Amino acid sequence: MSTPTAALGKQRTPVRPARVLLHVFLVLTSLAWLGPLLWALFAALRPYAETSEKGYVSWPDKLSFDNFTNAFQQSDMLHYFGNTLLIAIPAVLLTLFLSSCVAFYVSRFDFRVNLFLLLVFTAGNLLPQQVIITPLYRLYLLIDLPGITVSGKLYDSALGLVLIHVAFQSGFCAFVLSNYMRSLPHELTEAALVDGASVWRLYWQIVLPLCKPAIAALATLLSIWIYNDFFWAIVLISTGENMPITSALNNLSGQYFTDPNLVAAGALLTAIPTLIVYFALQRQFVGGLTLGANKG
Repeated sequence: MSTPTAALGKQRTPVRPARVLLHVFLVLTSLAWLGPLLWALFAALRPYAETSEKGYVSWPDKLSFDNFTNAFQQSDMLHYFGNTLLIAIPAVLLTLFLSSCVAFYVSRFDFRVNLFLLLVFTAGNLLPQQVIITPLYRLYLLIDLPGITVSGKLYDSALGLVLIHVAFQSGFCAFVLSNYMRSLPHELTEAALVDGASVWRLYWQIVLPLCKPAIAALATLLSIWIYNDFFWAIVLISTGENMPITSALNNLSGQYFTDPNLVAAGALLTAIPTLIVYFALQRQFVGGLTLGANKG
């Protein structure tokens, strides 16, 4: 038989109005955030002839993946995926390596200009990219790299995009990593120095392994930012075959006619790699964002 205590335990906690309002707000916010994505998916699954006749706000007669197949084939997406990987992978690795070196130096060694050096790196992120378009464009045209790039110049090359991404993203990464490295116990590095460890070994074998969560979080952000870049690809690349995947969507636009449903399908296909990166590093990404939250 049930006892009065057990009966009381089975009673539900009364629902508070504030909690109901919170859940309603979260649901509406989620729908508003996912609305454009779901609308693009809905348009991509419909043929253009149907939407041109009935409009986009109408009940579909046919849903298919034909637009996705056509977008993948017409835009030569595999080729441009390869171009993007050729830019994103070296840019992410170089950015993390150089910014971690700067962060290690300014956080683990005391000298007069360490804070100023960190501010110089961080200040690069405060400069609007549009301000330096003209001088940077002219500079890229003047730098000759015969035998290194196909174009013979820094302009219109994957190397040029890698360098500009490293230059603009290193400041933010150095700032984040330096703050994290400052939270590490100094006794670890002091003990290693007493044991005769070199500065490189101190950085590579002691400090850097402890920064894996922060590096994983930054790697996720950098991969998404660099992969989704459209601005620098348009400014610094002129040959269509050298462009990354975000610029390749132009191949789906004709001179006199553009199929919006086809473009929507192509845009959704280009978003797949970023989703893969995020879900693969989701645990490390969330862990890196919450680092230091419980430290006094």
